[in-house]
Amino acid sequence: MSSHTVEKIGGTSMSRLDEIRDTLIVGSRDGDDLYGRIFVVSAFGGITDLLLEHKKTGDPGVFAKFAHASGGPGWQDALLKVEEAMVAAHSELLTNSGDLETANAFVRERVDGARNCLIDLQRLCSYGHFRLSEHLLEIRELLSGLGEAHSAMVMQLLLKRAGVNARLVDLTGWRDQKERTLEERLTSAMDGVDPSTEMPIVTGYAQCTEGLMREFDRGYSEVTFSRLAALIDAREAIIHKEFHLSSADPRLVGADKVRKLGRTNYDVADQLSNMGMEAIHPNAAKTLRQANVPLRVTNAFEPHDPGTLIDDQPAETPAAEIVTGIDIVALELFEQDMVGVKGYDAAILDVLTKHQVRIVSKVSNANTITHYVDASLSVMRTVERDLEARYPSAKISSRPLSMVSVIGRDMNGLSVLTRGLTAIAGAGQETIGASQGPRNVDVQFIMDRDALEPAVAALHAELIEGTQDSAAVPKSGDKKVLQVA
Repeated sequence: MSSHTVEKIGGTSMSRLDEIRDTLIVGSRDGDDLYGRIFVVSAFGGITDLLLEHKKTGDPGVFAKFAHASGGPGWQDALLKVEEAMVAAHSELLTNSGDLETANAFVRERVDGARNCLIDLQRLCSYGHFRLSEHLLEIRELLSGLGEAHSAMVMQLLLKRAGVNARLVDLTGWRDQKERTLEERLTSAMDGVDPSTEMPIVTGYAQCTEGLMREFDRGYSEVTFSRLAALIDAREAIIHKEFHLSSADPRLVGADKVRKLGRTNYDVADQLSNMGMEAIHPNAAKTLRQANVPLRVTNAFEPHDPGTLIDDQPAETPAAEIVTGIDIVALELFEQDMVGVKGYDAAILDVLTKHQVRIVSKVSNANTITHYVDASLSVMRTVERDLEARYPSAKISSRPLSMVSVIGRDMNGLSVLTRGLTAIAGAGQETIGASQGPRNVDVQFIMDRDALEPAVAALHAELIEGTQDSAAVPKSGDKKVLQVA
């Protein structure tokens, strides 16, 4: 194992890069103490939304406008907004006129290159032998790489001005004519880089033959981060967020009651991903786990706090660690003649896969199969129509609900299911369904959406606040913690 760490900084934190420079990256370090750290960076906050589409609202960015309008003129206005946003982002961070000129020229060169590429592609696809749809993935990757290349370059300039021997490691494949796998891209880019004497600033997007966005879409930066950590056999992989990984959303249970986890394992990280919490992409967690590289999640703005260590070790004692919730849709297929007949479940899975619907959980009995999914009701209406065509005598329905999950490395002997049902009822709420697997790492409670928040508070009070030392509770205002809404 090397003595180096591989550390990832997300977009929201990157937008406060001057603060991070003075605390997390440089702080009181000098000389050799500055090095031995490789940083993988995301684009500045909001830039990828402008390049692709808004992650939460779905508002179209350059890619969406280019794709949906078959290359219509609106995408060029959107690209101009990206250029303006990039310049605004680095203008708030760079104070040296020479650095500003370098950053402005970099943005112009990359944006103009992307614009010319899209215009040429649009012209090519005006001929009947070429289809724009066949190139959309490459367009998405090209655009996405602009954001990370820009932020990494700006970070290099900022750190060099602070006396750090920072080095840009551009994985975006800009004007690279060679086809490379991700491993080849990483190996080639890191060839000749010495983290003990320089600080590599690596783009979160990596152009490769696998096509990161094909499988991971906007989770690609964590995949790059984890593969790099595994490749160099890093001492630790560290994700710097703007909050701590904690026992619940402080807005629901109170900032004085939540607890920083401190330590957990990859099993819990997988359950969190299933519930929509962005601790780490599940594929990235798998890569680190298989490479035996521990993961640490820290608060970027509290650099002296060790954060939460995630490894493959079991818990020393049974405990509930996190309570979190997610809005879901219950897709229910009832067919009286289902008993003893195979194929229903496979058919439902085929339809859900076709419409890219993510399954959170499912339950079934003799004549009913219910999938709890993370999707919009409009998508589920399409799913219902497809299933009705296959099973015209079945009764198929979709219902908006919520799921609250209690998660822990080992919850054996804690009677989480029984105590949870009692706590929810005590809060005046009704549980529609509940399930617990034999591994005892999570217990799920199904309820109406308006019951989610009081249920989280009730479960946290019963299963976490009532079982841990009150001295471990951070005082109100002490910590920012993981917001799970």
